[in-house]
Amino acid sequence: MTQTTVPSRTTTTTTTSSGLRSLHLIRVAFSLIWVALVVTTSASLVSTDRPTAVAAVLLVVYPLWDVIATLLERRMTGTASEDRAGTANMALGLAATAGMIIAVFSTIGTTLLVFGIWALLSGAIQLIVAIRRRRTIGAQWPMVISGGLSVLAGISFAAMSTSATSDLSSIAGYSAFGAFWFLVSAVALTIRGRREKQ
Repeated sequence: MTQTTVPSRTTTTTTTSSGLRSLHLIRVAFSLIWVALVVTTSASLVSTDRPTAVAAVLLVVYPLWDVIATLLERRMTGTASEDRAGTANMALGLAATAGMIIAVFSTIGTTLLVFGIWALLSGAIQLIVAIRRRRTIGAQWPMVISGGLSVLAGISFAAMSTSATSDLSSIAGYSAFGAFWFLVSAVALTIRGRREKQ
């Protein structure tokens, strides 16, 4: 008779924590590269009419990357089977990508509105997930803050979309702050993991 060994809660938590830490560092790297591209092509983000081709590509890639990151998270943490929030986030990211493809051919205001709605909703999902993970994984306060700030940023982008002088440069700041909080989260998870080993 074969005996199946069921992983302990501690082992599962450690694996999830390690996977999240690695993913957060990948997210930091992506965001920094994205911001660097935005900065080097900053003129493309201040068009008064509609996004340029460079800005359009960058803006479409951003929510699509979030979908890819969620898929990576499922693989790295082994939470695919019970991750309803992740499924919702991927569906939202795909919808935002499609919406952004349409918006970038329209106006700056429309583009900001679509990005703002996505930032608000994805931030809300991130906030919910982080609050749930506080009990099982811990060290989630950076993600709670990041999710909350994303909600506020989304509202701000939506409000700015109605302005005749709106531009897309504020999105670079949004991504930079996101990178900062993912880095803080990776450090917090590392510290917690070391304390648990001791």
